[in-house]
Amino acid sequence: MANTFLLEIGTEELPADFVPSALHQLEQRVRSDLKDLRLEHGELSVTGTPRRLLVVVKDLIDSQPDLEEDRKGPPVSQALVDGQPGPAAIGFAKRCGVDPSDLQPRDTPKGPCLFARVCTPGRSSSSLLSECVPRWIDALQGRRFMRWGCGEQRFSRPVRWLVVLLGDAVIPVTLDAADPVVTSGRRSRGHRLHAPLKEVTSAEELLDQLAGAGVMVNRDQRAEFIRDAIALESERCGGQADCPDSLFQELVDLVETPVVLKGKIEDRFLELPPEVIVTVMQAHQRYVPLRHPQAASDPLQLQARDDLMPEFLLVGNGLEPASDTIVSGNQRVLGARLADAEFFLTVDRRQSSEMRRQSLERVTFAEGLGSLLDRSERISWVMDQLLLALQCDESVASHARRAAHFCKHDLVCQMIGEFPELQGLMGGKYLLEEGEPRDVALAVAEHYQPAGAGDALPTSETGALLALAERIELLLSIFAKGQRPTGSSDPYALRRAGNGIVQILWSRGWKLPLQSLFKTAATHWAERFPDFKVEASALASDLGQLLRQRMVSQFEEDGFAIDLVQAVSGEGVSTERLLEDPVDARNRLLLLSNLRKTGSLQVLQAVVQRASRLADKGDLPQSALRADGVVDATLFDSPSEGVLLAELQAMSPMALARDYEGLAQKLQDAARALEAFFDGADSVMVMADDASVRRNRLNLLGVLRNQAFVLARFDNIQS
Repeated sequence: MANTFLLEIGTEELPADFVPSALHQLEQRVRSDLKDLRLEHGELSVTGTPRRLLVVVKDLIDSQPDLEEDRKGPPVSQALVDGQPGPAAIGFAKRCGVDPSDLQPRDTPKGPCLFARVCTPGRSSSSLLSECVPRWIDALQGRRFMRWGCGEQRFSRPVRWLVVLLGDAVIPVTLDAADPVVTSGRRSRGHRLHAPLKEVTSAEELLDQLAGAGVMVNRDQRAEFIRDAIALESERCGGQADCPDSLFQELVDLVETPVVLKGKIEDRFLELPPEVIVTVMQAHQRYVPLRHPQAASDPLQLQARDDLMPEFLLVGNGLEPASDTIVSGNQRVLGARLADAEFFLTVDRRQSSEMRRQSLERVTFAEGLGSLLDRSERISWVMDQLLLALQCDESVASHARRAAHFCKHDLVCQMIGEFPELQGLMGGKYLLEEGEPRDVALAVAEHYQPAGAGDALPTSETGALLALAERIELLLSIFAKGQRPTGSSDPYALRRAGNGIVQILWSRGWKLPLQSLFKTAATHWAERFPDFKVEASALASDLGQLLRQRMVSQFEEDGFAIDLVQAVSGEGVSTERLLEDPVDARNRLLLLSNLRKTGSLQVLQAVVQRASRLADKGDLPQSALRADGVVDATLFDSPSEGVLLAELQAMSPMALARDYEGLAQKLQDAARALEAFFDGADSVMVMADDASVRRNRLNLLGVLRNQAFVLARFDNIQS
């Protein structure tokens, strides 16, 4: 007989970020344990709200099937004495619970052994689940788990009740480590604003009671309801809801009885920058701002009036009659937070950006690395090196230097003290308000971008330059101090800084010789920080390795085939070559991917690998890209050698100029010449007896290999 199994873990209100994680963990563990216990079942669903985690398993069998298995025992030669069970056989039979006469000899790879047929009676599902439920609860993991009272149970919030049913029977479960001790029963709890629920006899009855009490248990249903309600209310207001997915998911797991309500922002607060209001609403209060449909997004906008509507939305967790009270209370809280922001803005405007910059001298950046003002000056030094390496226009250069001068001034302002998420952005707004050029202000506003995976990149050239300078300075300073990212430990987010550098260079298409820049900067840092005893060459090498790792990691995250990534950046490719021009490496990888899609890469690879296998027996350096001076045509004794030489001479300019598409095409064209060289009527024996002829032919193949390696290390590509 099959029954429905129900488990409800009732708690105090759980943190919103724990609910989806707990549901996923619970589903994985329940599925795994039921499978391991041989408990067949039908549909399994796991869902929940901030106050309950609910598991429903339909058509769960009443008990395990009996388990019959063969157990291997001792070798026959040791177990039988004169054909009768000896001590070894008798002991094995006793352990298996069978009579020694029931043991059967069977052949195995190690010779004949005794086997016992063991039957283990199946246990009832109720007894097994009674043991499993406490383990499932104890196995859940999350942030900031705690203990309560005198209990030893660790959980996100106190467990207050348990409903554990199989069909209409209660499965006895006791959480002895909880305080107070929790035992399973039939009574659940509804929404806090409703009357207690009645005792239930089945999973279906509990779900019906919860629905009648206004609890929307199903998380997907709750999400759909909130999404539709926000869309409808936004349309009524004539605005667009600004509700990122992270905020939306949090809203879903903050309520049991969702109701979308509309509040109003006091008119005077619309004079604040829009990002300040949005940050207060989304990050601090979990409200949904409404934007004007046609509003243009401008990071330097000084007031929100033209961007945000005076209305906002909030998701309540109560009864409709209480809506006015809920809205009024939330409006008061929002007003208080925005009044604080208004005060911070007023205080900040009393001080110029230059004065704030000088105040950075009183703030330590990191031990041994001086103040934030010292860091700001180092960023300016790196900026000068970037402008020189990239040969930027003077108009861009002047704005970039000015932006580097001011880039950290807002770190000591009142607004950032309260809203650190707005660093850089507020600095840019203050600069624009003081009359600095827009390019300078925008660069300061954008220089923290990208802040992480998938984040937007700087939109302006000066912003991209400043973002590069800031990250390069960070890597140089922390590496010079002797700290490196290790495992999951990366307190200064150095890996993220490296990712930002390569992403910005790729997006801008800038040819920046990173390794040369690191060498110059490492020497400067060694002079600037004598106490660190920096070895400049080692520092530059370590930074190059980090950037190399970041490029490879980013290539793989972008979905490029691993063998193609290795062909461009793996074994045989020097860090200097890779970092000489990171954009060049990505372009070659894109070309290889396209060649694979069209089927051309296989042909090209066959040509290169056939030539390379023999070329590696020679001694031609891989830097030789021209046949001139290394191949002597007077030593040819077959027309196929001359044809191959002509192909090499045609490819040389392309290899030297790094015309990768032309080089790839020519390498494919060389297939016919190489085939004639090896297998045609005029083919030659490469490993000729005459040493000079042999060397000449190996050099022919070596030049072909070297020209191909300009594009990629084909020996790293899988066939």
